[in-house]
Amino acid sequence: MHIGNFVRRIGSTTRLSALAALGLFSLLSAIGVGTAQAQEPKIASPGDSLPTPGPLARDLSPRFTRADLAKAIKLVADWQLGRMPAEAQTDWTWAALYDGFMSVPDAVAGNKYKQAMEDVGNQLDWQPGPRVESADDQAVGQMFMEQYLLHKDPAMMKPMKARLDKELSTPDDVAKPLWWWCDALFMAPPVFADMAKATRDIGYLGFMDREWTITSDLLYDNKKHLYSRDATYLDVHEKNGQKLFWSRGNGWVMGGTVRVLKQLPRNSPLRPKYVALLRQMASAMLAIQGPDGLWRPGLLDADAYPLPEVSGSAFITYALAYGVNEKILSRKTYWPAVQKAWAGMLTHVYADGRLGAIQPVGAAPGDYTETSSYCYGVGAFLLAGSEIYSTVKKGPIGLPD
Repeated sequence: MHIGNFVRRIGSTTRLSALAALGLFSLLSAIGVGTAQAQEPKIASPGDSLPTPGPLARDLSPRFTRADLAKAIKLVADWQLGRMPAEAQTDWTWAALYDGFMSVPDAVAGNKYKQAMEDVGNQLDWQPGPRVESADDQAVGQMFMEQYLLHKDPAMMKPMKARLDKELSTPDDVAKPLWWWCDALFMAPPVFADMAKATRDIGYLGFMDREWTITSDLLYDNKKHLYSRDATYLDVHEKNGQKLFWSRGNGWVMGGTVRVLKQLPRNSPLRPKYVALLRQMASAMLAIQGPDGLWRPGLLDADAYPLPEVSGSAFITYALAYGVNEKILSRKTYWPAVQKAWAGMLTHVYADGRLGAIQPVGAAPGDYTETSSYCYGVGAFLLAGSEIYSTVKKGPIGLPD
């Protein structure tokens, strides 16, 4: 059983009851209840760790020139492209990678990454994962919709539209959040924003905004300007006593905010809300950026974690770069943070293109090594690099004009 569906059908009417439902689901899962998951299609492993690390890339420069950025982007993208599973995947882990591939400018390596993604879509017959209300299974729709917006082929959009329309017709309850975990704000809302742009139907935006608000009301800390991963973490604290805020989960929220803003019309009444959220979270991230330019798995207790976490750091960098490029964030204040973050991420690229220091699938800070590489982190790296690349004309660049 999918936890989102479980919580939505518990019948609670208060936030406390929602928390109890989540706790009950965790207990049931632990004792083996929920056999439906075993019937789902097999998901290809999204990554691995090496027992013995190879040499790091020594010829990558952190300079913001098109040549230097393209070299790093292409090295990592080509390594990951060579490790794609034979069977196309709809899982969220791979969907985040697809978004990264779609973002790479054609000037970097032609359209081979976009063509590879079109091939994935064709293999999937443009069908999302099987669970109607699951953000995990909708995330692949971002790539589908980008392909549609490029090619205007109705077949690329039709199954995703049918899926979203079915979800829109499902009765909703504020007390039973659809997107109950903060990562979901990257997975699903941008698909609704894409669909609104493609169809010019603002009903998709209304639904997206309502569900986002429900999630934020439950998980967003209005003082720290960060999200708890889900309701079971609202009262979990770090060793130093600070509240636990997971860097990857918050990075995904910032990435989702960017991807919604990219599709919102300039005159949309919803736009100020998402601009304000991006500014709040960006300010919080700037204050806790590490000396190496990156963020630790637990955002408010950096000393407790020996390694930075690259997937969360990459999504944060993507959001900061977008905010600067769109004049949402101060260039003088935030561009140096983008430069530091990019330089920091390059120190985790191996000579063959492997991107390391990426935490495996989880819901909170967990164990990983320098060589741990997972496809969603690569996707975030490509999004960040491509967003930075978009502001570079020629030659080195410091603060954009």
